Amino acid sequence: MSAPKSVLIEQFRRDVKDTGSPEVQIALLSERISYLNTHLKSHVKDHASRRGLILMVNKRRRLLDYLNRRDPDRYREIVERLSLRK
Repeated sequence: MSAPKSVLIEQFRRDVKDTGSPEVQIALLSERISYLNTHLKSHVKDHASRRGLILMVNKRRRLLDYLNRRDPDRYREIVERLSLRK
């Protein structure tokens, strides 16, 4: 596992063995989304990566919706910590 990925898992996990909770998945997706945004600014014609970006944004949205349905307090916390728009 790469160093930035393990740092993100450390910050957003709920317990010691947690690697797959919605918070961790949302944080990892947000990191990849921000990387792809910077990549696409300099590589405008990279349509395959643009499609991947759209898929990741949709997956993050579905995870956030799930978290909002299940536990609105955790949803508000993760949105605030990642400074995402609602």
